Amino acid sequence: MGNSTGLAPGAHLAVLRKERGLTQRQLARLANISVSLLSKIEVGDRALTPAVAADVGRAMGLSMAEVLGRTAVTRSGEERLAALRSAVRDYDLPGRRPVPGDALGAALATAGRLRDNVDVDRLLVMLPALLRDATTHAHTVNSAEGWMLLSEVYSTVYWLAARHRWMDMAELAVTRQRWAVEQKTNPLGRAIAARDRAGAYLNGGDFEGGLTVVDRAIGQAQADLSGQERAFAVGLLNLRGMTLAGRLKDKREGRKEAERHIRSAQEAAAWFDRDWNRHSMIFGPRNTVTHVLATRLDLGRPREALRMAEDLDAALEDLPPTRVGPSYVNLARARLDVGDREGALTALADACEAAPQLARIHPMAREVFRVLSSLHRRSNPALLRLSKLSGIPM
Repeated sequence: MGNSTGLAPGAHLAVLRKERGLTQRQLARLANISVSLLSKIEVGDRALTPAVAADVGRAMGLSMAEVLGRTAVTRSGEERLAALRSAVRDYDLPGRRPVPGDALGAALATAGRLRDNVDVDRLLVMLPALLRDATTHAHTVNSAEGWMLLSEVYSTVYWLAARHRWMDMAELAVTRQRWAVEQKTNPLGRAIAARDRAGAYLNGGDFEGGLTVVDRAIGQAQADLSGQERAFAVGLLNLRGMTLAGRLKDKREGRKEAERHIRSAQEAAAWFDRDWNRHSMIFGPRNTVTHVLATRLDLGRPREALRMAEDLDAALEDLPPTRVGPSYVNLARARLDVGDREGALTALADACEAAPQLARIHPMAREVFRVLSSLHRRSNPALLRLSKLSGIPM
């Protein structure tokens, strides 16, 4: 992959700026941020947040994902990634041998477990063949269920690509996902596809555009679905909406939009006693709490996020590592924001323990670790242990 980097986001930003011949003062002026903030981010005294990454990205003609840096893969990973790209290209070229639906369902369930556990290495191994089989099955049976299975595979391709900031593949995956669910009427599949499409806007740093996609999809889901299925679809979309709103540059508008989506998500969550996991999507009361915590943090309110985190362990109960890991990363970021370095280190260690591979590819996990390493200024046994556990270099 081009532009892959082993650097944490803040260090990567410094490289991008220098490659473009910009001084810190020039970039800060273009991005409408303070020179002091930019300097602290580059030297490792402050974490590069997604919102600031979007600001400096626009100033340099880059997406937020490009500023955060694509995750590099091994040589064998490159070969598997090429195989996955080939399978995505062949979206309308089914194989000649039939694929039994029960075998495909079992393989998709395995992929779902790998996704939930953030086992990205094994997921990349199995996705090319799974996508080809799902393509063949959907074209063969030509049913709403068959196309939904294919759509779910594309959703997983999007998820894997977005986690690594392979945004060209992520955007192609959401296009294919939408195409699949449109082959046969499937309102829930359409809502999930819109949620993932808005995620591509999120990773690109176009938060306003993503909110437009979300609001339109919410209206459609409310019209086309009913009962818990409608609550599930509307809830998922509102989780995406609050995340987008929390990263708007205008924080007053962001707070207003975020609170609107938070209220709607909480109303939808009231339909559920426990979180549903459907089509590799999770929604319910507990996952709503984790998203609200992250949104408070993105809005620049770390103390509010920390107050919510007092019951975080209870909120994370029964949620898979794909939600547990990022929640502890957000807790680490909140503690770092209020100056609690040891608490941040403990939370980051919890994130690594819950989802070791996530810590290696999650930009904020890498960024918090970089800042903690910089602030400690000397060897720290806890940092060394965390470096070995996560694979993030000191």
